[in-house]
Amino acid sequence: MGLVERDEASVSLHTLLADAVAGRGRVALVTGTVATGKSELLHVFTEQALDLGALAITATGSRVERDLPLGVLGQLIRDAPLVAEERERALELLEEGARTVVAPTFRPDALQQVDAQVVHALCTVLLELSERYPLMIVVDDVHHADRASLLCLAYLARRVRIARIALVLSQSDQGRYTDALFQNELLRQPHCRRIPLTPLSPDGVAALAAEQVGREAAERFAADWYALSGGNPLLVAALAEDHRDAVRSRGGREPEEAVAGDRYGQAVLSCLHRGEPQALRVARGLAVLGEPDSLAELLGLEPADVGRELHALTVAGLVTPDGFRHPAARTAVLAEVDAAERMDLHRRAAELAHDAGAPPTVIAQHVVQAGRLDAPWVVPVLEDAARSALRAGEVESAVSYLRLAARECVDESRRVKITTMLVRAEWRINPGAPAGHLVELADAMQRGRLRGGDAVVLARALLWHGRFDDARDVLEQLNGTGEPADPETATELAIVRPWLRVTHPPFLAHLRHPAGEQGRTAIVSVTASRRLESALALAEVLTRGPRKEVTDAVERILQSSRLDEMSMDTVESALLALTYAGCSDRAAPWCDLFSAEASSRHAPSRQARLAAIRAEIAVRQGDLPGAERHARAALEIIPLSSWSVAAGGPLSSLVLAATAMGEYDAVREHLDQPVPEAMFQTRYGLHYLHARGRYSLATDHPALALRDFQRCGELMAAWDLDVPGFIPWRADAAEACLRMGRPDQARQLAEAQLARCGPATPRAHGIAMRVLAATSEVRHRPMLLRQAAELLQAGGDRYELARALADLVEAYHALGEYRRAGMIAGRAQAVAQECRAEPLRRTLARGGGTGPAAVPVATELAGVLSDAERRVAVLAAAGYTNREIAGKLYITISTVEQHLTRTYRKLNITRRADLPSSLEFGERATV
Repeated sequence: MGLVERDEASVSLHTLLADAVAGRGRVALVTGTVATGKSELLHVFTEQALDLGALAITATGSRVERDLPLGVLGQLIRDAPLVAEERERALELLEEGARTVVAPTFRPDALQQVDAQVVHALCTVLLELSERYPLMIVVDDVHHADRASLLCLAYLARRVRIARIALVLSQSDQGRYTDALFQNELLRQPHCRRIPLTPLSPDGVAALAAEQVGREAAERFAADWYALSGGNPLLVAALAEDHRDAVRSRGGREPEEAVAGDRYGQAVLSCLHRGEPQALRVARGLAVLGEPDSLAELLGLEPADVGRELHALTVAGLVTPDGFRHPAARTAVLAEVDAAERMDLHRRAAELAHDAGAPPTVIAQHVVQAGRLDAPWVVPVLEDAARSALRAGEVESAVSYLRLAARECVDESRRVKITTMLVRAEWRINPGAPAGHLVELADAMQRGRLRGGDAVVLARALLWHGRFDDARDVLEQLNGTGEPADPETATELAIVRPWLRVTHPPFLAHLRHPAGEQGRTAIVSVTASRRLESALALAEVLTRGPRKEVTDAVERILQSSRLDEMSMDTVESALLALTYAGCSDRAAPWCDLFSAEASSRHAPSRQARLAAIRAEIAVRQGDLPGAERHARAALEIIPLSSWSVAAGGPLSSLVLAATAMGEYDAVREHLDQPVPEAMFQTRYGLHYLHARGRYSLATDHPALALRDFQRCGELMAAWDLDVPGFIPWRADAAEACLRMGRPDQARQLAEAQLARCGPATPRAHGIAMRVLAATSEVRHRPMLLRQAAELLQAGGDRYELARALADLVEAYHALGEYRRAGMIAGRAQAVAQECRAEPLRRTLARGGGTGPAAVPVATELAGVLSDAERRVAVLAAAGYTNREIAGKLYITISTVEQHLTRTYRKLNITRRADLPSSLEFGERATV
């Protein structure tokens, strides 16, 4: 480290040495807290001694040599350029003096007594040497010198006034180091001067850091580094090194914030170990508590002693009045403490915090670190702390509290409730984690120790893990022999019934008693009411189809929901209700909002479940890259094994998206991964069968595809979930039949699908219409496909729209209407490319499509054309004749011609075929 902001001290030392060389001896006491550069200053000064006309002899005090009599003075004698006779006599005096040292008995802090003749003789050696050479005698860390040496140095200091000697000593201000008698003896000498070294200023921090990281970085982070170091040069240097390490790890890019890493932590420890043991002890206690309150009680010290050490640590830049300057410092100090000692400190801290009425989370943190604490208040405190942590999104902390509470609890009923809460908490991190507790809870259920909501938690966990027999037992025990007696059980059964209805339909029969008025009247909390309403809405959509009042109610539920401990089921059911109701455009922003909240609350399980829902939404929007991205995220956040029977959710979205994008090798790998057979007794299995069938169809295995589609349809019918907005299995089965040369069967399936569709299901209606067109005569296909495209545009599915447009291109080609085919092909390719549907795009390219033209995009056209012109242009670009356009828009043919003429002029084109393919297709763009 350079001598930053030490010019005044350097000048003082140079002046002092010049006086000594001139025969006017001087003494200097360089003081300052640890790591303020005292040793560096003395080293530089010693290096310059010869140039300044003096001979330097040096010694350094050490804590481990404090009990070595005359150790420091011996260093000086051995470093002095003595002739042989002088050296031999001096060494004999050192040996004699060490033998005659007598420890004082009347005052523990008094100097050790050495024979006065020996002291005189030893100092005379140095005084006589100064007659031949001006001497600069330097003793660094004199506060660690043995007391006999201090006696000799005090004797020498009184006699250097008329000698050519500059006696320079450095001493730390931290704690109670140097003997008071020695310090007082020095400072009362008129030729002694105290030279204090203070911490660096913010400008000094920037100057010191600039030597290591350059001026630009130093100026940028100087204020932060000053706050983290208090101006301590050693800490500043460590922060600069951490910065350099961060830059290297980031490939040369500077971090956005100041970095306090391992080097900073080690520098803090270095400063502590340079001080006295009591200061280190106080620092360790502060690291355990995190704040200075109760520190004296924790350590069993006097408050005045603790206050003095804290002041010294503050002056040294290691702490502030509130605690350590950065968590890295606290972490480093704690890591160095022996495990047994650290546990004892945390045990005592927990007791003090409890006695002081501290918040449960504060007490619990110490209890967990203590490992074990035998006190009746421990378990209740841990439970309260876990609830607070869950509300704050600190799930990992809650899990640690609950694990310890379950281990320490001796009451079986209470331990069962704690374990159930632990299952819920672990579920928020990884649904696979609670599997180890299920046997214990199932056993408790058999003994009648588990009831109500806790029993439902167990049932749902067993269902997730595919342990259906155990789940069946739990559900049947919940029924009892009559209506549920307690309100909690009635409430949970009322909520779980619609959830089972659409997630695990075969198990609904095991809840023999309908959740009637007792279940509904038992629901008194807003949270439980929302859980029930969202579950009922999902069941309504999947059993009866979408209704506007249901979707509106679902959005109201989402508007008032947050991801607290109990609301994930509410959010999940509500989002799926919107998605299956054909409202993907409304569900997507809500899902993104809750995903961000789950991320901020560190709830990986919820992040993954929301990512799986977002992938399904993207599939229905025709956003193939988005579906793949979200599905992969869901499977990365939670491993496939932990998804258990729910794996069909994200896997199906991934398979559907990758298949449509032509990534068949990747799909094969996904389908080769084993999934639980139990999954096919759940809603997730329906999605999986549908996705696997789509892959088989794309890879030219229509028979395999048809088998999966039919099995999917059979299960949907058996479970009464056969609504068109859920899975359009009949349309896919019809397409498989067409590939197998069964057009009549295909048409029956397509018509059956259409018969189930209505105005609220434009996506499913458009998919079925596209397949129906394939079963129809060529001359009828354009009309059907145009209708399909309009429906799919309204349904918001870009991929299915691209498929309908591609079929329309093919139909026009078959009819010899190549101009119309060319007009539609550009639009079809643009949509297929947007979806990254490579197989479809390649098919269109082989069919002679010219690809997207370099024309203005739709947003630009909106400012060029009037609304009336745009509506006409959209339909003209889609291949409609003037008569057809007039009929759809309820205007005259002449008006259509006038609008087209103005449109051609504004767009600088001459014919209908040049209309840009970027114009939105379908009725949505015409309103």
